[in-house]
Amino acid sequence: MIPFASTFAVFAAGRAFEQIRQSVAYPKMNVKIVATHGGITVGEDGGSHQSVEDLAIMRALPNMTVLCPADGPETTAAIRAAAAYDGPVFIRLGRAKVPVVFAQPCEFVIGKGSVLRDGSDMTFITTGMMTAMALTAADILKEENVSARVVHLGSIKPLDVDLILKAARETGAIVTAEEHSVIGGLGGAVCETVSEGYPVAVERVGLRDVFGQSGTAEDLLAHYGLTPAHLVEAAERVLARKRG
Repeated sequence: MIPFASTFAVFAAGRAFEQIRQSVAYPKMNVKIVATHGGITVGEDGGSHQSVEDLAIMRALPNMTVLCPADGPETTAAIRAAAAYDGPVFIRLGRAKVPVVFAQPCEFVIGKGSVLRDGSDMTFITTGMMTAMALTAADILKEENVSARVVHLGSIKPLDVDLILKAARETGAIVTAEEHSVIGGLGGAVCETVSEGYPVAVERVGLRDVFGQSGTAEDLLAHYGLTPAHLVEAAERVLARKRG
């Protein structure tokens, strides 16, 4: 039997951290932790229940695999991939409805990302629900004659280093986007990768070292700068830095 444990992300990564560290990650047990209601789109439950640090916490644990799928079809595939993998896995899911990005059935390979839109001027590197936002932002930028690549990373750890460095070399500018703190999550992972492998300008879109607050999911995404319009602004900033 393969144990799957599920609760709110704020409890799974926070309240249960010591148990996960000592009894799951340290002995490398074959346990899967499905953390739901991640991020600020938990909405009216407020900052106490909006986990914006769970990816960073789990990513820091040795032996832990960290996944953050974009939609329903990819979640189904990620769960099956986690079950087939021998070792601890943390799977971060949200609460709000999200657009479907992947066709069903879809393939999920732990440690690999997906290029959802090709582009040559800059790259969005995203995870979770922000991937759909990035696709919309890429459409807006296309009208401004900006060719934006969209790379989705459903696997935060292990990371698809080759895909990230390929985007850095070929487009020279990156915007990361996550429904999470910019500290320690996807943005941090990408910055670590490019700084060591191929330094380019990077703009991180996410929560800027703050907790969430009560509100509708739509209002909170706008308040914290997690919308296609904000991604377009970040792309314009990183392109200005690229041009020098």
